[in-house]
Amino acid sequence: MKTLVICSGGLDSVTLAHKVAQENELIGLVSFDYGQRHKKELAYAKACADALNTEHTLIDISNVGRLLSGSALTGNVDVPDGHYAEESMRITVVPNRNAIMLAIAFGVASSKGAEAVAAAVHGGDHFIYPDCRPGFVDAFDTMQRHALEGMGEIRLYTPFVHKTKGDIAAEAVRLGVDVTGTWSCYKGGEHHCGRCGTCVERREAFHLAGAEDPTVYKDPEFWKTACHV
Repeated sequence: MKTLVICSGGLDSVTLAHKVAQENELIGLVSFDYGQRHKKELAYAKACADALNTEHTLIDISNVGRLLSGSALTGNVDVPDGHYAEESMRITVVPNRNAIMLAIAFGVASSKGAEAVAAAVHGGDHFIYPDCRPGFVDAFDTMQRHALEGMGEIRLYTPFVHKTKGDIAAEAVRLGVDVTGTWSCYKGGEHHCGRCGTCVERREAFHLAGAEDPTVYKDPEFWKTACHV
């Protein structure tokens, strides 16, 4: 299955890229500059493509991103500390982000003769992000079949949509992914902060997977408080 992977440079999408490379036919990675508060993660996406010897395409939609205001990821709102299960994390939602990125990715995939677009949405995102839920995935897949009717069939491949972040961490270990070559932190410092939702979730995931987390965190113990460990 010729597959184009949407890759942010984070643990989930880099693990997905390695999974596709080992189990299907990886034809490239596509990343998006949507005006996020830091671009550090995009360098990790490029490094992933280089490691897998595949093409990396960076698409600039920052002009669109500037219109999707109100999120801590695109505006001047502080990124909150804590676990994703907390209501405060809703400030990290970027309206319609996945739908916009997927629509573009499907267009690119069609031009490349791909058979699938892979996205690393997972079960841990369901509470906060509506465009990561199974209902959205199924509806988008149906919409794209209509949008590309007569131009080839491309499926939306989301192998983690019913999996936990811990499952993804375990998959990364199984696939031999160098997780130090991934970036999750929303704050974009020299090291992962260890306190924002995605850092807490990342650290908890390796704990649940029973695997060592080699990530360097500025605050390596905060996750225990946030997760009540």
